[in-house]
Amino acid sequence: MATKLRRFTKRLLIVLNVVAVIFFLLACLAAYLDPQNWWFISSLALAFPFLLLIVLAFLLWWIFIKIKWAMISGIALSLGIVGISHFYAFHFPASFKKEKEKNSIRIATWNVARFIEMKRNNNKGSQTRLKMMDLIREQNADILCLQEFFHSTDNTYYANIDYVRDKLHYPYYYFSQDDDGFPHLTGSIIFSRYPIIDSGIIRYPRPTLPDALIHADIKVNNDTIRVYTTHLQSLQFGKNDYQKIDQIKSVEDSLLSNSRTILSKIKNAVINRSIQAYIIGEVLDDSPYPLLFCADLNDVPNSYTYSKVRGDMQDAFLKRGGGIGRTFAALSPTLRIDYIFAEEDFRVRQFKRIIKDYSDHYMLVSDVQLKPK
Repeated sequence: MATKLRRFTKRLLIVLNVVAVIFFLLACLAAYLDPQNWWFISSLALAFPFLLLIVLAFLLWWIFIKIKWAMISGIALSLGIVGISHFYAFHFPASFKKEKEKNSIRIATWNVARFIEMKRNNNKGSQTRLKMMDLIREQNADILCLQEFFHSTDNTYYANIDYVRDKLHYPYYYFSQDDDGFPHLTGSIIFSRYPIIDSGIIRYPRPTLPDALIHADIKVNNDTIRVYTTHLQSLQFGKNDYQKIDQIKSVEDSLLSNSRTILSKIKNAVINRSIQAYIIGEVLDDSPYPLLFCADLNDVPNSYTYSKVRGDMQDAFLKRGGGIGRTFAALSPTLRIDYIFAEEDFRVRQFKRIIKDYSDHYMLVSDVQLKPK
């Protein structure tokens, strides 16, 4: 009886190992398959870290129990090495030097979530907005790329462009919203301490969110560089959606209906991001200047969005960061969805994440240096 039980357990584990490997390899394929045709496989990119962990656990188990079966996981991991290298930075990050090296450009990107406090207040115990502004000031970046930026011409709300320009000393900026008479403006913005000599905007088509891809051509000493920033389609989870996710995690009632709602939002988001990513890929190829790209892509490093947008550019985190590099504070500790990319014209000198729970995203800062021509 004991022998039969052991045989059954071993066979069950082998089957489970094979199933885990199949889903892991499908998650690896997500980077190459257009979500408009393969949305379910694209959604598996979100599960990549957990599938990787399961495959690794099986590998270690079989090494100690029956080493020949470890080949199942071993082969899968070797096939998924590109996905793993995009997910995890395999080196210890050096401490970030406050003083920039000569001829370096410091660039920072942050989804500021409208600075949390849009309406003016005198609550000294709160003032998250001022804490966020102080954090930006401390970085002493030459170029700022901010997503979900809020500005208002209504005096009862904050005029954040004026504050960043005058108090943080960024005299040049390009905002992705035109003043059409409505006092409250939200979008992506590029601030610079170097002159902006040209700029441009591309609106994404409906039904994607009305965010835009913007660029600024910036004169840095005797060189000109192009800086892009954008914010791609989010999952648009509301409070009710987060409650449904908690119910799914705790296996409460209505598991099927809750899962359906969440999957529907994931499907719409990955498809819309694929449209946006295709547009970005086409636009970046036409840049006449060395290119830096900062964004909240709302997608993970194993996704089609990441692969399409990054192309041959360097990922500053993978060059100088370490570990998983989480940038989104909610849902899962594995979500790296904000990025700084640099073309090969640049050397990435240093990189850091600033883990402060002011926004639901973390600020990223990198020093880059143009290579000699």
